[in-house]
Amino acid sequence: MAKVALQFFHNGREVAIFADAGTNLLTVLRENIGDVSPKFGCGQGGCGACTVIIDGEARLSCLTLAETISGASVTTVDGMKDGPALHPLQQAFMDHFAAQCGYCTPGMLMAAKALLDRNPTPTRDEIVEGISGNICRCTGYEPIINAIQSVSTSGAVKR
Repeated sequence: MAKVALQFFHNGREVAIFADAGTNLLTVLRENIGDVSPKFGCGQGGCGACTVIIDGEARLSCLTLAETISGASVTTVDGMKDGPALHPLQQAFMDHFAAQCGYCTPGMLMAAKALLDRNPTPTRDEIVEGISGNICRCTGYEPIINAIQSVSTSGAVKR
């Protein structure tokens, strides 16, 4: 299989690697870079477990061809924290018990961060819409929505 050169920013660090042509971003992140925070869920773009932020937009890494991100900035949940300090969304998910099994949590956090980065004070309906591409089978969504609302109303949104 042909290799393609990829150069992009991963959680603020420049990355230059070779990957198989046609490989999705999720595979590159997990297998080539070692960032296993985006989860493999359905592999078809239906669950949101693999959500990352590419140039400020929440995207499904399982449906994103790696060669399309050249020069882009890719943020995963590992890139949210600032040293040992959790991002306010990560802390709110803990405080509001918004993670149970935890499988959807990285994708939910990325979707929530992308939402709050573009709209720091969303309505409840906008929050529901913002995370609508992410499936959670454990929480019933209320703790997740409450966590996002708490960050929104506290003004603690970090960009």
